[in-house]
Amino acid sequence: MLDLIKYVVNQFAEDKENVEFKVQEKDRVIEVTVVLSPSDMGKVIGKQGKIAKALRTLVQAATPASSKRYVVEIRERSEVATEDDAE
Repeated sequence: MLDLIKYVVNQFAEDKENVEFKVQEKDRVIEVTVVLSPSDMGKVIGKQGKIAKALRTLVQAATPASSKRYVVEIRERSEVATEDDAE
């Protein structure tokens, strides 16, 4: 599933070297956080969030019913750095 997320994000991101994927597995959820540079945020999210919504729909449709649920979050690099400093 992570390969699908990486493929879709890399189709829209221009600064591919600075795209980071953080995977955190919880009880019944696998949370994938996509960390992007500020210049790529709009390109990956799309107008009115259409690309992000389509990515989440794709992941939901591709996940088997018996598997853990995937949650995809898209964050800007500066937001993640601030959260890491706070911890």
